[in-house]
Amino acid sequence: MKQLAEAYRKIRNTCRFILGNLFDFDPERDRVNPEQMNELDRWALLKLNKLILRVTRAYRNYEFHLVYHSIHNFCTVDMSAIYLDIIKDRHYTSHSQSLERRAAQTVMYDVIQSLVRILAPILAFTSEEMWRYLKRDGEPESVQLAGWPSAEESTQDPELEAKWERIFKVREVVAKALEEARRSKIIGHSLGAMVHLAVTSDWIKDLQSVPDLDKIFIVSGVSLESGEPKDSGYLQLDEVPGIWVKVEQAGGSKCERCWVYDSTVGEDETHQTLCKRCLEVINQM
Repeated sequence: MKQLAEAYRKIRNTCRFILGNLFDFDPERDRVNPEQMNELDRWALLKLNKLILRVTRAYRNYEFHLVYHSIHNFCTVDMSAIYLDIIKDRHYTSHSQSLERRAAQTVMYDVIQSLVRILAPILAFTSEEMWRYLKRDGEPESVQLAGWPSAEESTQDPELEAKWERIFKVREVVAKALEEARRSKIIGHSLGAMVHLAVTSDWIKDLQSVPDLDKIFIVSGVSLESGEPKDSGYLQLDEVPGIWVKVEQAGGSKCERCWVYDSTVGEDETHQTLCKRCLEVINQM
């Protein structure tokens, strides 16, 4: 019972987080097309559509254990541990009307609209509770009458999925190195870290194609070099060969708005505690 209660809590908390971050999102006004999204957003939609296909097939075959495990894994791993964790920075610190923030909200909106429907047969009361916040004018009073989500074939992209699965493998190594750095008192929060990556040639192309690796790893800076490291202090995991990670204390000062350590903090006389990125957002308000 404790295990089931914990699984329910994680699913419910994922849904609550998403609902709480859609407070200013109007799908008719703010929706962003997939063509305008970055690769991480498209990866999340890809995983959502795979979930819909898997769960729909499992329901039809009365394989309810697959329904449970698929939804639980999607909420705890794909969403909470990866996507929602990464997008917090742009959602909370970008301008409220920025394309990147609206893209993240579009993904979250599509996710919750699908989750509330596929959860309805097994978590009826929770789904009805969620539906009260999601229901728009003209839609049914009950989620049980809201219809079933359909997976869009246009979101399937095996190459994109394989690429990001590899990037998340690198993220696992970085997370391990950050954990070791915290234990050694080199850093506190991960945003206090500067990460140095040394990778073999089979990893370098994928990593170079991601413009904001620091946001993926939730650190203040990332340096990337090809080949084995030239000095000591790097961590490597046996299960992920070809990747070496070294963590140092990030330079610069901590921005009080985004918590990123940046050398531009203090350059503006009016807002001396903000970095350049946050200053640009503040000036647009």
